[in-house]
Amino acid sequence: MTPPTPRFRLGFLTHVQGRGDDPARTYRDAQELFVVADELGFDTGWVAQHHVPAGGGGLSSPWTFLAHAAARTTRIRLGTAITVLPLEDPVRLAEDIAVVDTLSGGRVEIGVGSGYSDTEYAAFGQDLARKRELTSEKLSVLRRALSGEEVRAPGFRVQPAPGDFTDRIWQGVFSGPGARHAAAGGANLLLNRAAYGFDAPTDEVQRPWADAFLDAWDRPRRPRVGLSRFVFPAKDRRTALRQIGDDVHRAALRLGESGAFPKGLDVDGALRRFHSFYGHPDEITAALREERVLPVVTDLITQFNPAVPDHDAAIRALELIATEVAPALGWKPATVPDLAGA
Repeated sequence: MTPPTPRFRLGFLTHVQGRGDDPARTYRDAQELFVVADELGFDTGWVAQHHVPAGGGGLSSPWTFLAHAAARTTRIRLGTAITVLPLEDPVRLAEDIAVVDTLSGGRVEIGVGSGYSDTEYAAFGQDLARKRELTSEKLSVLRRALSGEEVRAPGFRVQPAPGDFTDRIWQGVFSGPGARHAAAGGANLLLNRAAYGFDAPTDEVQRPWADAFLDAWDRPRRPRVGLSRFVFPAKDRRTALRQIGDDVHRAALRLGESGAFPKGLDVDGALRRFHSFYGHPDEITAALREERVLPVVTDLITQFNPAVPDHDAAIRALELIATEVAPALGWKPATVPDLAGA
């Protein structure tokens, strides 16, 4: 008898951005999203790390933030998508992860990637041209530290003793070879909300990456694929566009200057490049059913970035995702907290 298709996990990702020049309010609002998502039954809450502020700020120290979120929530898992690993000391990072994991009762997920900012690399004394090499080297050390092995000095192990992170390390990739490399190392796969530098739709570009990851997977445990997508439901398309349109357009114009997107996109073109799902929940559900990568994912990670919607609108969007969009796709809240990362 064929076992039923495993339930996918529902997550949300925040880049911790706000409007104005009040970072304390921005951080409080982002913390509130974790509380709301916890109550709504979201399985995971993720934050992105940015050392250089984008529009509306950003989060430079994710593990401090997640320690606070751990104290305010009871069941939602807490992760980074991503921590910029080449700019971290992997042993020191492992200590932060172990502390937050202990405080949260084993709810931590760690997503890593190489980043892209030459300013950030310069500020931390690292060579951007070596980002892939640095990511591989430091991920190897991080794995050993989180496995409780001796690292760097005889007898030195991270404390508190980490839990089992075998199934809780994720790697963000932007190519088929990158996906195969992640599989070879036993990391779960993280796919971004948009594919930069490609003319084809994001899901058309990324599905071969997911397939390459799954084909290369040779571990006894189930491979996990996390798919990040821009999802913003509202009462109708016009209301959603009013909340997100200008921000998405400005972000697309900035990416056009860097060559990641074509220059001079209009609002509709910007929304297409960010592979955006917005409008009434029924419209979003219908569009997500056509999403090429979604059938092979284990974790759907929704986000509003690069939009910075009003706080009340963001909370309402989370509610609609959890009560209308995700259930229509087959998701339902876990009956017990998922503390094993399964």
